[in-house]
Amino acid sequence: MLRKVVLVALPGVAPFEFGVVCEVFGIDRSDSGGPAFEFTIATAEPGPVRTSLGFDMFIDQDLSVAADADLIAVPAHLTGGAEDEPTDERVLQALRDAEARGAWLLSVCSGAFVLAEAGILDGRRATTHWMHADRLRRHYPKTEIDADVLFVRDGKVVTSAGTAAGIDAALHIVRTELGAAATNVIARRMVVPPQRDGGQSQYIESPIPEVRTDSLAAVTEWMLAHLDADLTIDQLARRALMSPRTFARKFRAESGTTPAAWLNRQRILRAQQLLEQTDEGLEQIARLTGFGAASVMRHHFLKVLQTTPTNYRRAFGDRKAG
Repeated sequence: MLRKVVLVALPGVAPFEFGVVCEVFGIDRSDSGGPAFEFTIATAEPGPVRTSLGFDMFIDQDLSVAADADLIAVPAHLTGGAEDEPTDERVLQALRDAEARGAWLLSVCSGAFVLAEAGILDGRRATTHWMHADRLRRHYPKTEIDADVLFVRDGKVVTSAGTAAGIDAALHIVRTELGAAATNVIARRMVVPPQRDGGQSQYIESPIPEVRTDSLAAVTEWMLAHLDADLTIDQLARRALMSPRTFARKFRAESGTTPAAWLNRQRILRAQQLLEQTDEGLEQIARLTGFGAASVMRHHFLKVLQTTPTNYRRAFGDRKAG
């Protein structure tokens, strides 16, 4: 169970990426049904730590607090990595020890260089900010770099792409350990989608339609309320008072995807919710979510999530309480 989280502050730490980890894991959200982690910020040498923006943070905990952490997070920073000042060996050893005992490790953006420097990314898939991907690949050839995703999970090591992708990676860990309900509490309080499409099998429920006009917002809300219906472009276009061609073009421009792809994703997300929180049979869930048949739902789960509805329920169906 994910309880104790330690955030490592390195010289040159980037405040936003540092804040992402603080925001996800450092706030007690038990009053709204969310998790409360034992959260600590540590550094190799307690005292002032200069950030990438030139101001200091005073960190009073050393790395001894990380000895029993369930998760250690390393945010982006300006120093460390192959071409800069080497990372303090005490930090590297704390990460190696954490991996050896089966703890989670999370890097945000260029924090991946620290994991690589510790040897943790050898033989693993990983990612980082696209601006740093070639450098990471060049200096750590034993690591398979995928620069086209929001984050990569390899075992219990999670590396994220730049900046806000750290939110996606952190929420994925929460989702894996504590379930969708806990994740959605955090995402709702942060006013972010609990999941963004990025080529990852992110098991997170409850879509937030990302549209920027009232007309499309009304249509997407209606679509969410009628997922079990056979929704066609013509029908949706009529509700939006547009021609089918105009509706399809505007929907893609506003949401970044086609109406059919958006609708399919929402159906999967609703099916995930029902698999987690109800005892309904697969055929009934398929009907309620608009897939029509369990075999069709299974096809889409395999394509998008790389798992079956049955395996998904087995993994997450007993975690409704978070």
